[in-house]
Amino acid sequence: MKIEKVTTSRIHQVDFENIPFGDLFTDHMFVCDYENGAWKEPSIVPYQPMSISPSARVFHYGQAVFEGMKAYKDEQDKIWLFRPEENFKRINNSSKRLAIPEFPKEYFFEGMSKLLQMDADWIQKGMGNSLYIRPFVFATQASVQASHAEEYRFMIICAPAQSYYSGADVRVKIADYYSRAASGGVGSAKAAGNYAAQFYPSNLAREEGFQQIIWTDAAEHKFLEEAGTMNIFFRIGDQLITAPTNERILDGITRKSLIDLAKKSGIDVQVRPIAVDELLESANAGTLLEIFGSGTAVVVNPIKGFGYKDYRYDVPDIQDSFALKLKEQLIAIQYNLSEDPFQWRFSI
Repeated sequence: MKIEKVTTSRIHQVDFENIPFGDLFTDHMFVCDYENGAWKEPSIVPYQPMSISPSARVFHYGQAVFEGMKAYKDEQDKIWLFRPEENFKRINNSSKRLAIPEFPKEYFFEGMSKLLQMDADWIQKGMGNSLYIRPFVFATQASVQASHAEEYRFMIICAPAQSYYSGADVRVKIADYYSRAASGGVGSAKAAGNYAAQFYPSNLAREEGFQQIIWTDAAEHKFLEEAGTMNIFFRIGDQLITAPTNERILDGITRKSLIDLAKKSGIDVQVRPIAVDELLESANAGTLLEIFGSGTAVVVNPIKGFGYKDYRYDVPDIQDSFALKLKEQLIAIQYNLSEDPFQWRFSI
């Protein structure tokens, strides 16, 4: 692996007490190109703009996928990742769905480990602090021919992060017209275009006072699937319900982890379809106790209310919150503050 270090770090210019999510990046980045049917020797270089042809196929046919991960630093300055094997599998599954060549495992882990070691000072200690890691791959071949590309670039960039959505009341609108994904499509892949397609309906929802959308099935809009960029959980009575993953729903790593933690805690977890009508009935009956989203950036994000057509509903504040209990258990593992019974932590 080729290594080029910065001559002067930018870290001393950073106010780590006030970091907007995803706007500031560390000193270095990982780069690896695919040409002539093979991945070339990777490199780590200073974070910088790059030159790319206006005819690169990513701009015209959308061959681009990405991942989201975090690195954590414990009180002994040890760096940890959380279930990175799952991220590696998922980015290659996403790539496969978009006809992008899969990335070698040794390059992924060696490159990420070296990058984190080089930029270790950017990972701040303390609860809520982390380093957000963004692996991504895109088509670079200069051609507007409508077919999959023969050249690609795999990169990893990193951004210091604090708690996402911290302190914000989140209210969501249940989609009854727009769809995030359809069966047979790319909804289960972390394809860049999936997120672009959300922006317009999400902007419309914000105009109505909502922060996110709960997406429903594209065929009939009868079943609840995801919330914005998050997987979603519903607590009805003492049951915790979340939709099963499918071709339309991302197989969230935080989601899977929360399910395992909930089961270990003795919570009745049901992974099954949940209809909009069931949610409305439980809200009207007073048995809907919690809604919360999950994801790498947010970890666990309680949802305070939702809207459906012309009606709005509040979610009660309760003492025995599954969301807060599971979040505390999860972050204690991520920050090396508790035992790791599932062996999810990965040492750097």
